[in-house]
Amino acid sequence: MTATVVAELRARAAFLGFDAFGIAPAAARPDLPEKLRQALAAGWHGDMDWLEETELRRASPGALWPEARSVIMLGMNYGPDHDPLDDLGRPALGNISVYARNRDYHDLIKGRLKDVAGLLARRTGADVKVFVDTAPVMEKPFAEAAGLGWQGKHTVLVSRQFGSWLFLGAIFTSAVLPADAPHEENCGTCTKCLDICPTNAFPAPFRLDARRCLAYLNNEHKGPIPHEFRVPMGNRIFGCDDCLAICPWNKFASRAREAKLQARQELADIPLRDLVQLDDAGFRALFAGSPVKRLGHERFLRNVLIALGNSGLPQDGPLAERHINDSRPLVRGAAVWAFRRLAPAARIAELKLAFFPAETDMDVRAEWTAVVPPGIQGRAG
Repeated sequence: MTATVVAELRARAAFLGFDAFGIAPAAARPDLPEKLRQALAAGWHGDMDWLEETELRRASPGALWPEARSVIMLGMNYGPDHDPLDDLGRPALGNISVYARNRDYHDLIKGRLKDVAGLLARRTGADVKVFVDTAPVMEKPFAEAAGLGWQGKHTVLVSRQFGSWLFLGAIFTSAVLPADAPHEENCGTCTKCLDICPTNAFPAPFRLDARRCLAYLNNEHKGPIPHEFRVPMGNRIFGCDDCLAICPWNKFASRAREAKLQARQELADIPLRDLVQLDDAGFRALFAGSPVKRLGHERFLRNVLIALGNSGLPQDGPLAERHINDSRPLVRGAAVWAFRRLAPAARIAELKLAFFPAETDMDVRAEWTAVVPPGIQGRAG
């Protein structure tokens, strides 16, 4: 009976668009509490305080829900149709991580997970709970335990069939289901994902220090982008795909078959000069249904202005200049940095004289006096 139910669940999941399916015992990873404790003690989570706040519940499925006996892990391919690293060579365009160039996967996957979970509940009478990245669940280790793939040296799940391009969802259940074999680690001696990181965010293989990760800094971080990471940020305005895109296992990956997860090309070809002129309403309209919308207009402009400062296009200096008197200090500070990278020395001196004396925010004042990395700024004009 159980094997028949599992076969039906697999078939239903495939019909709903899931590309990977596996089962692990809820107690499959007794090593996770200590690994999580060590990561938090090292401060690798940055200012993601919610990781500390949920540590006890996050440590194991049983801690989150004592009735959990099995964990069903499902994956959905979101593979791109081109190499995302090519987009870094277009500095005048805003580079958005592949996963955010389409529908927000949380909305898409959760309903389909509920469908599979509902089928399990009807067939077995077991209790079920569904999770998609919004609850304290360690999806990647349990995807490895369920045989979907393995956590690579970049800490992202790697699949033989889909490379580094899988969205994950979990179903906890009180039913005891036959488990799949855990996946062995297959990175070998390869370190490409570590070597390509522009900010050296990996203190060791299989360890990520979020405080140095561009995907964290331009997505989760609430304050100014630290100066040492601004030039490495390049034109990345949301996320960073470098360590995922370089993975050799991607050669076996295919483009997402789910149409709603296929990258929207219009979100890959937008000039920074257009993005920096979006008001809040325009930002919300352009990114409706995309994860980028969760960033909010203020942090979005912060990211776009940093990218604009990295573009090397002096003709865009006036676009940064427009935001020097923005009401939001986070935007003003990024605008000053970008402006000082692009504008002629005489114009920089003129506006510093006009704005610096009246500036009350200490972070923004520091932008006017900081040493700006070599760029366009300072040229005669």
